[in-house]
Amino acid sequence: MSNTPADVLLDIHTSALNGMGNVPKHFARWAALAADEDYPDADLSEEHFRESLISGDPALVTLWSRHLTAWDFAEGPKWAQDSPARTDERRIAIYERLRFGSDLRKALDNAVPVAKLPGPTVITKEFTPWYTPERAAARSFYWTAYERKLRAKGWSDSAVASLDEASRAVVERLADPEQPEARQAKGLVVGYVQSGKTANFTGVTAKAIDAGYRLVIVLGGTLNLLRAQTQRRIDMELIGQENILRGADPDDLDSLVGIDYVGDGDEDWPDFVRHGGRPSVLGAFDIERLTTRDKDYKSLAQGIRALEFEKREPTLPLCDRANLHHAAARVLVVKKNKSVLQKLVKDLKQIHGLLGELPALIIDDESDQASINTSDPKKWERGSTDRTAINKLISDLLGLLPRAQYVGYTATPFANVFVDPGDEQDIFPSDFLISLPRPSGYMGAQDFHDLDSAIPFNERTYANSQEKAHVRGIYESTGDRLQEAMDAFVLSGALKLYRADHGVPDGPFRHHTMLVHQSVRKDDHAELALRINSMWHQAGYSSTVGHARLADLWGSDFAPVSEARASDLPTPSSYEELRPYVNASRQRIGSGGQPVVVVNGDTDLYFDQLDLDFDRTPHVWKILVGGTKLSRGFTVEGLTVTYYRRTTQQADTLMQMGRWFGFRPGYRDLVRLYIGREEQFGRDRSVDLYEAYEGICRDEETFRDQLARYAVMVDGVPQITPRDVPPLVAQHLPWIKPSARNKMFNAELVEIRSPGRPIEPASYPLDRLALKRNTERWRPLLDVLDATPRQFTNPPDASSALERKFEALTGIVNHDDLVKVLSQLEWERPQYFDPHLTYLRQLDGTLAKVDNWLLISPRLTSGARVEAGILGSVPLSLVRRNRQSGKAVFGRIASVEHRLAAQRLIDEASSAQGSSTVGPTTGVALLYPVVEGKTHSDVTAVVRNGAADPSKVVMAFTLIPPASAVSTDRRLVRFRAKDSRHRDDATIPASTS
Repeated sequence: MSNTPADVLLDIHTSALNGMGNVPKHFARWAALAADEDYPDADLSEEHFRESLISGDPALVTLWSRHLTAWDFAEGPKWAQDSPARTDERRIAIYERLRFGSDLRKALDNAVPVAKLPGPTVITKEFTPWYTPERAAARSFYWTAYERKLRAKGWSDSAVASLDEASRAVVERLADPEQPEARQAKGLVVGYVQSGKTANFTGVTAKAIDAGYRLVIVLGGTLNLLRAQTQRRIDMELIGQENILRGADPDDLDSLVGIDYVGDGDEDWPDFVRHGGRPSVLGAFDIERLTTRDKDYKSLAQGIRALEFEKREPTLPLCDRANLHHAAARVLVVKKNKSVLQKLVKDLKQIHGLLGELPALIIDDESDQASINTSDPKKWERGSTDRTAINKLISDLLGLLPRAQYVGYTATPFANVFVDPGDEQDIFPSDFLISLPRPSGYMGAQDFHDLDSAIPFNERTYANSQEKAHVRGIYESTGDRLQEAMDAFVLSGALKLYRADHGVPDGPFRHHTMLVHQSVRKDDHAELALRINSMWHQAGYSSTVGHARLADLWGSDFAPVSEARASDLPTPSSYEELRPYVNASRQRIGSGGQPVVVVNGDTDLYFDQLDLDFDRTPHVWKILVGGTKLSRGFTVEGLTVTYYRRTTQQADTLMQMGRWFGFRPGYRDLVRLYIGREEQFGRDRSVDLYEAYEGICRDEETFRDQLARYAVMVDGVPQITPRDVPPLVAQHLPWIKPSARNKMFNAELVEIRSPGRPIEPASYPLDRLALKRNTERWRPLLDVLDATPRQFTNPPDASSALERKFEALTGIVNHDDLVKVLSQLEWERPQYFDPHLTYLRQLDGTLAKVDNWLLISPRLTSGARVEAGILGSVPLSLVRRNRQSGKAVFGRIASVEHRLAAQRLIDEASSAQGSSTVGPTTGVALLYPVVEGKTHSDVTAVVRNGAADPSKVVMAFTLIPPASAVSTDRRLVRFRAKDSRHRDDATIPASTS
């Protein structure tokens, strides 16, 4: 047992690690150096270090967690020997540098596991690196303060490191603020709805001003309420108390008059960042706010002097480092409002002589709202560009500030990537597009939809199904379920209070809200609010009948879901134990006699009167009724129950209305989505809003997946740049466009290469004659199928602990014969399959060589099987599939088990473990004779005398080319400019592969 106290060991390790800087080095040497003078007799053995870790010394574990995580996340450092970030390989490289033995490595891995989180996806032009780790570390005053604040808020080391990595990816692609020549960069950062994009651009702001940017303009929404939310967040977490006070004595009430937060009794003032003194006195620089929480930008009372920058060396430009790092930074958070931005442009014009030397950063929050130029190009005069108001003013700012960098932030990027890339004065992200990873703890699409679940619907439970746990469908047969949704809101509030009373941190329970979004019309909102208010007062929440109704909902819904999803959280054993908290929940929601708040105003005055400030109000426990104002940019804190029945024709609009996405710490299991499954759309049809959400979520994830796929550099050169991104935006729902038509730009995707990846088209013809012709084209290939079925086995995996088996007819098809058939097929959308066909045609040796394909026609289980010949072929197992409601496309064609088996064959072939039938130059083709229908009898109806009607069969397929089917340059996509004759087409057809 060592006699070295824990605090001594911590002091030595802290000094040693700080001495290393950003590079792991021989730890024993640095520890010996740190201990030499003050602790010469300290036990520095690996065994003592290991014992301290095993005993759970929290301070020591925290110290090593911070440093190991930072090294784990470092992007491409020279010392890492090309090991990828956030992997076991990187951790091994770190240990090798530290020269740790195997026992100590195991102890550290147990104490600080590698956070194997995805990093940001970056699509970028080539750029000159300037923001090196050394330069970032040399000037990091505001980033360090922001990092401390995040840790104080409870952010984990991996979350801080992830933000560090993502914000650095943005800053390093901006222009070097010290470089002599002026250069602008424009980029777009894509996050998830309500996923913490503000944290990223606050981090970017901190790093940018540390690096030398001296004017930061944040475009923060279209309402003062939204702008003030952003201002307060930046003031609290970055700018800090000393910059807000600007020398005023916080103990002298007279000197605080007119200073926001501290001067008006904001209870969160003690939580604002403290720098320990004026930054300029501490060797850094001050930040001057040109806007405050309550005041947007105005023509300044003290004149333009507020925007003037003093130079320490008058003969040198401001961007010279001799001047730059001594000048104060100016920060503005302004509303996207014409008059506000006009005042800013006017004031900037008065200091035009300095603007060419001023490194500036424009951050555009919700950059696809108001910022996009939506004027019709057909109406422009030849040689000119007409711009909508906000777009023109942003363009003016960029024109006035030649060193300005523009970074847009959004969760719905489609409008931004459709901006004309040829318009250099517009906001197309020509330099970079960064897709942020899904944050840990975030509830998104995967938490409300059973995407690609292999579990049969009738076997899904609260434990294995997101839909069963969180989603409550509204059908004609169920009634509107509004009373049930209100009951769920009361119950979930009671459970929050119960948990807070039983040791769960109550910070996330400060606000508790329900969102009702049924219409865009204000008259409808007023009528609905009146109805909800009446229902509330008639609900009898304090009566025997009311409690009986709540007890039933508790027993049938909340108790079993919480048991399956939150067994680690305190849960009442019975409704009677919860009942006192139900009364408290009812009282909070009904406080003031008004449980409902209508949110649909268009003016700042309206929102001021509304008193719906989640930052300044201690507790907001209300039912919010509204439309558009409850979607874009408006963060509904504590949202637990959503009642959603509004239709729209734009995917980005629909996605922004997904306010039920977000962080729900301590109450994920209580979240409920009541959503219309049969909502009227037009005069004579209905739509399933839950299915629509799943469709656009798939499109969004496909977009992100493709960005990640093409972000990989090839020989150090980007495969694609932001100009090539528009064709990656898919539109699979005919009634939902990716964005408004006046926000969309075109490009043409020529080729998609899919080595080792599935190609699964879905837009098969609706016309029966076309289906028959396609069936006839497939007919010659069916002769290769052996009548004796072959058995396929999927081994146990994460989805099931059991082996899964199925049978299929198989045969080998020559590559040329398959391509010949594919080239003749007809599609519902002309040229739909062309980008894939271009690729497949080149696998004759032109691009790569594919000899043949294993054709697999799966058989269903005997109880559900309907077999029939296809134009005289061997009997094939017919498969029932449906086109999605109101769409021309099917959902997934191949079953999960079939696709897993096919993918395994391809993967094994590429690793020299292939079967006798699938080698490195063999692809796999899953073939399904599909019958559209809702019941088993619909399938049997197309069969007569053992033969299927070829005009009622869709010959659907999934192809997986061999992994070797790629060129030596490994490029996966090719583009060309779209033919101007088709400039009126709103979107580019995209595959579902």
